[in-house]
Amino acid sequence: MEATKVGIREFRAGMAEFIASSTPVAVTRHGQTIGYFIPTHGQAEADVASLKKASKTLDRLLAAKSVDVDSIVADFKTARRKANAPKKSTPTVA
Repeated sequence: MEATKVGIREFRAGMAEFIASSTPVAVTRHGQTIGYFIPTHGQAEADVASLKKASKTLDRLLAAKSVDVDSIVADFKTARRKANAPKKSTPTVA
């Protein structure tokens, strides 16, 4: 597959189109190739499949240990509220 040659300014201006494309791009400056951009579209599908598999595994592990997810979420929210609560200042004695 032949790479499309574009100048660096054109590449920056058309970044969204180059990302959506499936064609590699040779980025040039003053006519000299300085780098290649190769879009990778299949990666996202593999990542989603991996996350779904990990989610199912986590669900099975939590069920095997009889873990109540709702209580863990509630505990986490409580801990975050406490961590984000304004700190009471203590008076300093000079």
